[in-house]
Amino acid sequence: MPARMDAYTIDEFGDPDVFERTVPEIPEPASDEIRVDVVASNVNPVDYKVRRGDIPEFAPAFPATLHCDVSGVVDATGNDVDAFEVGDEVYGMPGGVGRQGALADCVVGHADTFASAPESIPLEDSAALPVVALTAWETLADKATVDVGDDVVVYGATGGVGHVGVQLADWFGATVTATASSEEKRSLARDLGADATVDYTRTGVESYVDEHTDGTGFDVVFDPVGDDHLDTAFEAVRPYGSVVTTEPSAAEDVDLAPMHATSLELGVVLVIHPVLAGRGQERIGEELETIATLVDKGAVAPHIDGRYAFDEVADAHRRAERGDFVGRLLLVDE
Repeated sequence: MPARMDAYTIDEFGDPDVFERTVPEIPEPASDEIRVDVVASNVNPVDYKVRRGDIPEFAPAFPATLHCDVSGVVDATGNDVDAFEVGDEVYGMPGGVGRQGALADCVVGHADTFASAPESIPLEDSAALPVVALTAWETLADKATVDVGDDVVVYGATGGVGHVGVQLADWFGATVTATASSEEKRSLARDLGADATVDYTRTGVESYVDEHTDGTGFDVVFDPVGDDHLDTAFEAVRPYGSVVTTEPSAAEDVDLAPMHATSLELGVVLVIHPVLAGRGQERIGEELETIATLVDKGAVAPHIDGRYAFDEVADAHRRAERGDFVGRLLLVDE
């Protein structure tokens, strides 16, 4: 292997054009790490928020290699790693926040932040899953424990997290209502497993609660969108129900009194915490193993709306920030 590799890094926070192609040294894995020959990554909101400087505390040291998610082939293992061997196809969430990420020919990460890639989809497509699938899984299986017969509403049902959330809630046996702003998106949500859809731009909360829960409210409201959706979530959920969000900032200007009035549970999910904290990484690998099994069973599949080469990362970030896509935007190391 050559001593150096291509990477797309930033030396400062800024707009999408801040990325530069660089040629850093290839990193060696520590005793508990693996090195992966990168096949693909993708764009998550956290990636462009780090790039912009919105969350500087999450940024790797400059020059910073961003992007959390990766799929690829193991090409070196640390001395203490038994779970993987050179040549294994893996996917994971090893870095991009707090430590160097996946937008490079190679990435190193703690072995517990990886799992064997699903066998039923192309390896590069697996890179579309880690952050969003982990978020949806921890929301619906951990924070809210969705079960057969539950009424679940998923906001932003064709976004990155939302489109996996619809599939998981359906697999858990829930009755799934999906919100989306266009007929095209609502059609996709139905294809993903939603039992009903709502145009939230034209339909009030009380109306769709009446129509889809006989006025009692949803058992679980899954809000991966944030903004002003938390207010409507408190209106949509039944007494003693659960609201789960991936955007804690959404609660900054929200009146939380309805939680007390109807004895609600509010859960917040941050799946990158083990990477930031440098501990508890086994949670990531274990959940990724479960997700890979669900993919191979046909219960979950990533919807990929666009594919970009690594040298088109600026274009991918611009589109991600515009939001004019559904599902995922993949970056392929060509």
